[in-house]
Amino acid sequence: MFILKNSSSISQIARLRSPKFRQTGSNCTLSFWYYNYGPSVGAAEMQLLVDGLRQPTVLWRAYYNEGNQWLNAIIQLGRLPHPFQLSLDKISLGFYDGVSAIDDITFENCALPPPTLSCEGPSRFWCRDTKACIDSLLVCDLVDHCGDGSDEDNCNPDLQCNFENGLCNWEQDVEDDFNWIRIRGPTPTVNTGPLKDHTTGTARGHYLYMESSEPHQFQDKAILLSPLFNPPGNGSCIFRFHYHMFGKQVYKLSVFQRTVSNSKGWLLWYKFGNQGNRWIRQTLYISSFKPFQILVKGIVGDGFTGDIGLDDMSFLGCTLYNGNLPTISTTTSGTSVPATLPMNNCTEEEFVCRASGHCIQMIQKCDFRPDCSDKSDELACVMEVCNFEDKNQCGWYQPALEQMSGYYSTRTTNVFKWELGRGANLYPEQEKHCPLIDHTTCTEEGWYLFADSSNGEFGHIADIVTPVISLTGPKCKIIFWNHMNGSTIGSLEVLCKTSNETSKLWTQSGTQGPQWNRAEVFLGIRSNFQVIIRAKRGVSYMGDVAVDDITFEDCSPLLITDRPCTSEEFTCANKYCIPKDNLCDFVNDCADNSDESPTI
Repeated sequence: MFILKNSSSISQIARLRSPKFRQTGSNCTLSFWYYNYGPSVGAAEMQLLVDGLRQPTVLWRAYYNEGNQWLNAIIQLGRLPHPFQLSLDKISLGFYDGVSAIDDITFENCALPPPTLSCEGPSRFWCRDTKACIDSLLVCDLVDHCGDGSDEDNCNPDLQCNFENGLCNWEQDVEDDFNWIRIRGPTPTVNTGPLKDHTTGTARGHYLYMESSEPHQFQDKAILLSPLFNPPGNGSCIFRFHYHMFGKQVYKLSVFQRTVSNSKGWLLWYKFGNQGNRWIRQTLYISSFKPFQILVKGIVGDGFTGDIGLDDMSFLGCTLYNGNLPTISTTTSGTSVPATLPMNNCTEEEFVCRASGHCIQMIQKCDFRPDCSDKSDELACVMEVCNFEDKNQCGWYQPALEQMSGYYSTRTTNVFKWELGRGANLYPEQEKHCPLIDHTTCTEEGWYLFADSSNGEFGHIADIVTPVISLTGPKCKIIFWNHMNGSTIGSLEVLCKTSNETSKLWTQSGTQGPQWNRAEVFLGIRSNFQVIIRAKRGVSYMGDVAVDDITFEDCSPLLITDRPCTSEEFTCANKYCIPKDNLCDFVNDCADNSDESPTI
């Protein structure tokens, strides 16, 4: 079917109407092929006309010339319980020059489920009037799957929300960047967001959406909080919801679960990027032995065509909790040591061993050699080997984030910083610029540390720093593995910081390929210093820098032995013994340079 211009009037409308349909089932879709080509071809749209509703619902739009080609359109109709028609309208304003055509119109999965003679089993539900047999997971989900409404009878309204009368018992988070918006019909921006809700399938129904246009910025987040629920224990608690993620710049939607009121919770599910112009059902099985809450978080992408919609959220097998979740202290502290020191005779310039009260020189604290019997002198220090497994950062810390603690802690989300990560947690396409496997275990479950370039801006830096290292030996070096892959990688540096000076020891810039690469940095003898690993952000988010398996090798200071040096050893001026093979090798092995003296 194509359009032939038959009038010279300025404004023309060509309208094609369908027969009238009585109803559709919940999985109904309409597909067709269309052709819209020409320099002034104009717009076209398909409308849904439901008996009893004066306002038509726009189901599909074509705004402009889409090339000399046939294109496929798929429209989600869903459950429509009342008689309806479809109207395909083509509008020409002024000069019309082009061809518009439609072909191969197909309805799929539009019938109600057929009646059955029996419906047995705990996972099945037998519809009251239509006698259809449906999955019990479809019961009380705000959708009439039976065709007679019996699967939505006797449902607890506190466990479901279709947003027709507000947010029900869901709440907006006060610590996010902006709120979800309740709306009906299309969102304000074209080519993104829903055109209709999921509950009614028309422009009359309400849903929630996250607006991605200005003033909202990339990585801004909107969080919706569920009511509190009792722990299901060994039972089942199921969360069902429908989401809509349509637009070229859609970023991310995720669901978290928490048992502590001031925590972000842990990730249950996420979806990233454009999922097409349709409502998609998601089912999550919740387990917990403590009262819990669900958080639904939408994150803004890097443009205005990134609206995200939510509708028909329901719980099955769950019960509301009449109480409050506990809170945890947000103050951070270093490595745990006894608050009260044992009896000792140590001076202020000495370190007290926590178990024995034995005194050692302060220079022996954090020198990679345990001098206390309980190793307490090496507790609040950087570990010799760190692979980040079990989410352990081994004493490395980020001074910039500590300065932001307290009042500004809720604003550290969008800061360019180091984070623990693993391949199992990556969203689609992220593996192109972030490691899919760690270096330690070579699996997606292994952990590493990475500087997330989806935060921050060009030139921003992120530092991880060791606590102060008191003393190192002459052969001390750092060995680590780094991953720098992506089109806009910045740089990675290793620096040494003393009380009044910071010097660069190693640097690497730009993409290094999709693999882990070994790096070795010589330290030698140093005292009262810190090591800094610094990432500098590139021009976009396509450039994460990661490190793993950081090792301090041969870093413990030399020991003065109580024996004389052997014939194979050289006696340093400070009484250290070193192998004679280390003489005159341009390395200060003795720590006093006597092994490099010209008079040897």
